[in-house]
Amino acid sequence: MFFKQHQAPHATLSYLFGCVGEAKAVAVDVVAGDEDWFIEEAERTGVKIAYVIDTHVHADHYSGGPTLARRVGAPYALHASSQVAFEFMPLVDGQRLVAGNVVVNVLHTPGHTLDSICLLVRDLRRGDEPWFVITGDTLFVGAVGRPDLAGRELEMAGLLHDSLHQKLLTLAPELEIYPGHQAGSACGTGLSGKPASTLAFEKRFNPMLALTREDFVGALTSTPPPPQPADMAAIVAANLRGVLPSFHPG
Repeated sequence: MFFKQHQAPHATLSYLFGCVGEAKAVAVDVVAGDEDWFIEEAERTGVKIAYVIDTHVHADHYSGGPTLARRVGAPYALHASSQVAFEFMPLVDGQRLVAGNVVVNVLHTPGHTLDSICLLVRDLRRGDEPWFVITGDTLFVGAVGRPDLAGRELEMAGLLHDSLHQKLLTLAPELEIYPGHQAGSACGTGLSGKPASTLAFEKRFNPMLALTREDFVGALTSTPPPPQPADMAAIVAANLRGVLPSFHPG
């Protein structure tokens, strides 16, 4: 298995990983303007990108996922509840995607948005146990996703608590976590600058994970949220259409 984490603009973390032996790869949360990097890295590694996935419809940056998918001839995938206005590969909770010896299981984890997913990854050449989980904007290092961008803040905060405790925190504590953002992102408060962690470390030191559901919802909704991402309405509209404006900043 190969694994590459790409630090993109807007404190966004993108991923390219897969199976060298079977020459298949998965690209996750590609930022517009970074498509060439993914294509060049895939060519350098000797693999073909088999799936392009966004963990949700992003509000802080233009997605390069649809463009990359078209360029490499791969399906562009989102959770089935996503309200995009173009054809995509719908993913559902528990779905299994295979890229050679690398297997990805989809976890539907609403809370940051209704369509948020996490990706549980196995390398069958090492064993059948999961190795790591890409957590999108559900769980960060030292923080959790913000629940207010999709509206219905109280409801979304409760859903986020449920997703964390019923999906992610039930997984093996030694699992590595790779989030969608690090410090500097508008998608959460208190994010660490460290781009990875483990579930065990987060359970012990992430202050949000020790709270009851009531206290968790209160903590996320009782104080004013950070400012919304710049140009959020335009970004969301473009990502829902799958067509980037010519002036996008990448």
